[in-house]
Amino acid sequence: MRPTPLSTALFGRVLLAAIPFAALTVAIPLVNRIEPRIFGMPFLLGWILAWILAAPAFLWVAGKLETRP
Repeated sequence: MRPTPLSTALFGRVLLAAIPFAALTVAIPLVNRIEPRIFGMPFLLGWILAWILAAPAFLWVAGKLETRP
């Protein structure tokens, strides 16, 4: 059975919303390092800041994938 375009779009939206969540929760133990430094900040702080700034872009794209009636 072929997936419908609605289910494909739903999967894409959920995946796009889950990426920042996973980067800010699951990946934290993997990137918990003091060195290297990013603009004088420990790497972990730079990682969190980058994902906080990138999360709205992911959610904007997920909203654009939403089908309008």
